[in-house]
Amino acid sequence: MERVAFLLEETNERLGCLLNPDSLVMRRLAGVLPRRSLGGVVNGVELRDDPLLYTGGGRTELELNLLFDISLAGSSIVTGDVRNLTGPLWNLAENTRGVSSYRRPPLVRFVWGKSWNIPAIVVAVAEHLEQFTAEGAPQRSWLRMRLWRVNESLKTTLPGRQPLQAQTLSPEGLQVPPESVSEDRVRVHVVSEGERLDVIAARYYPEQSAAEVSSLWRMLASFNNLQDPLHLPVGFLLRIPPLSVLGGEGA
Repeated sequence: MERVAFLLEETNERLGCLLNPDSLVMRRLAGVLPRRSLGGVVNGVELRDDPLLYTGGGRTELELNLLFDISLAGSSIVTGDVRNLTGPLWNLAENTRGVSSYRRPPLVRFVWGKSWNIPAIVVAVAEHLEQFTAEGAPQRSWLRMRLWRVNESLKTTLPGRQPLQAQTLSPEGLQVPPESVSEDRVRVHVVSEGERLDVIAARYYPEQSAAEVSSLWRMLASFNNLQDPLHLPVGFLLRIPPLSVLGGEGA
C-alpha cells in the first residue's frame, strides 16, 4: 500500500512518512455556537437549552499517529537522530506563510493512496521520543498530528492559450517508460479546478517554446496514463518527470 504523504501546495514538495498509521480519527464539528449578546450568552425565561447560532460552516479534523524508527528498514535517510525524519513534519505547524501582516502554517495536502486527498492546515503536533543514544539522540518517535481541512485551491493560468484539441495519445514518443523512472526524479502537481495540461506543462518546462509545449502536454498525458486529458479531475496527482523523459532536452 502507498505510504502516507504530505504535499506542500506552494512548492510541490512531498514529505513522506516512514510507516502508515494503524488508525486515523476523522472528526466533524458542525457550525453551531451558543448565541451571545454584548452582555454574554443570550438567556431568557423558561429556556430549556441555550439559544444557538448556526454559522453555516463547521470544521473537519483529522488526527493520526505516526511511528518513526531509524532502526527499521524502509527509510531512505541514513541518520543517527530520528528528528531528522520528523522535523519536516513538525515544521508544518510553524507559521511560515505570510498573509497580509499575519503568518500561517503552510497549506498541505494529506494523501494516502487513492482514498485520501485532503487539503488541510496542520494545527497541532506532539512528539514522544524514545531510545536515546549515549549522546542524547533519540532513535524512535511517536508523532501525533492534527489537521483541519481547508477550502483553498491554487490556480495557474496563462492568458492567450488556445483550447486543447482532442488527440489520440500514445506513449511511443516517451524516451523512458514511466515505470522505470525513479520517483526521486519525479515531481508531483496537484490539479486545481480549471487547470489544463498545456498550462501545467508551460509552468514546469518554462524553457520550452509555445510550439514545444503543445507537444509536451500530450506526452505528459501519456506519462500519467490519462484516458481523458482534456478533463483533469480536481485533486489528481499529476506526475511531472524530467524533460528528457518526454523527449525534450534537459536533465
